[in-house]
Amino acid sequence: MSNERVTYKEAGVDIAAGNSFVNMIKPLVKSTFRPEVMAEIGGFGGLFSLNTAKYKNPVLVSGTDGVGTKLKIAFMADRHDTVGIDLVAMCVNDIVVQGAEPLFFLDYLATGRLLPEKAAAIVKGIAEGCRQAGCALIGGETAEMPGFYADGEYDIAGFSVGVVDREHIIDGSGIAVGNRLIGIASSGLHSNGYSLARKLVFDRMGLSIDSELPGVGRSVADELLTPTRIYIRSVLNLLKDFTINGIAHITGGGLLENIPRVLPRSCRATLHLSSWERPVLFDLLRDAGNVERDEMYRTFNMGIGMVLVVAEKDAEDMLYRLNGLGERAWIIGEINTCIDGAEHVELVGA
Repeated sequence: MSNERVTYKEAGVDIAAGNSFVNMIKPLVKSTFRPEVMAEIGGFGGLFSLNTAKYKNPVLVSGTDGVGTKLKIAFMADRHDTVGIDLVAMCVNDIVVQGAEPLFFLDYLATGRLLPEKAAAIVKGIAEGCRQAGCALIGGETAEMPGFYADGEYDIAGFSVGVVDREHIIDGSGIAVGNRLIGIASSGLHSNGYSLARKLVFDRMGLSIDSELPGVGRSVADELLTPTRIYIRSVLNLLKDFTINGIAHITGGGLLENIPRVLPRSCRATLHLSSWERPVLFDLLRDAGNVERDEMYRTFNMGIGMVLVVAEKDAEDMLYRLNGLGERAWIIGEINTCIDGAEHVELVGA
């Protein structure tokens, strides 16, 4: 047995690099703070004071998610400043469907070897996502795990907490036959379906990360790394003046799997596929793999990132408001009666 001293750094963990990283991200984190934040970065836990005067009967709503194999695109392109936006979006978009205002966010970053500049780029994206969502980044964890992750690779996860008054929780119970479905445009693939998308783009189409996508006019990297759209401010704005009976965030499972999550068993959503503008990317992917229609709508968002279920009388006014808020939105269908044993989403048209 050798008497030579071994350090933690020689084992693969560089504490100095970790400290450098923390110093890099302090101003990024602080830029997201809300008045309720009670502690600076570096403590063992994030402190957040809930303003109970603002809520009569506050209920906390929490969510957690990751970015999935979209990270593979970031590794290939060596671009890491937008996946943090995706991370925040996947979490906060999930909790706003219940009417909750996101309050704060925490992140987890695990990598084989910590590169402070790369890690800071990731957190830069997380901070930008938090600013877009209006929530504070109050804490996180960075784990350096040599031998566990391939060189240059990492994984990230996020955790969001929001609040809603109990009487204002959106749970789908108010959905009724005759309600209209408003679809709000996605910014692209968002963060779902990338295992299939990568197979189609790289294996079937034979493209590289820097290739131009035919008919799209952008490189593979630019298109596939487009950040997930964050809908928080638009949805909360609508809730000031309108009633929303149900909201579905269109993530993994696409339109076919996510809309039924908010529907009463007696209701069926009928989607008119010609009612919204589907980005060229989805047709490109379909044609590359001769992918069946239902497989596309069960895997990808198909150009719709969020679906609102609203009263018919409010639908046009809500569209007008959404367009004024910078969203692209359409009435994409309606609620009908669901016969026992039938699918809860009906696709009509091509």
